[in-house]
Amino acid sequence: MKTEADNLEEGGEVYMELSEDEIKMGFVASCIESVADRLDVPYIEVFNRMEEVGLIDRYIYACYDALHTESRENLTTDLVQTLEFWESRKKLGND
Repeated sequence: MKTEADNLEEGGEVYMELSEDEIKMGFVASCIESVADRLDVPYIEVFNRMEEVGLIDRYIYACYDALHTESRENLTTDLVQTLEFWESRKKLGND
């Protein structure tokens, strides 16, 4: 049986199987980056804003199955609009 080291030495490819959680977290990270790029702000600012209103856990992570089928363009537009809407609701006390 070949090990990963054997495959690498022979120039073979080694594939790593990610858990469902790891895949979803990668998706969340890419969503944060896309929104940050769209808004031209640092990703940490977008992360903090999303965390403040619960967008990561209650929307991106929770709705992964539906959201990950969207195009990156449409998804980013949706996330920006949703973030702004949830922030405005929070300011009005309608959280």
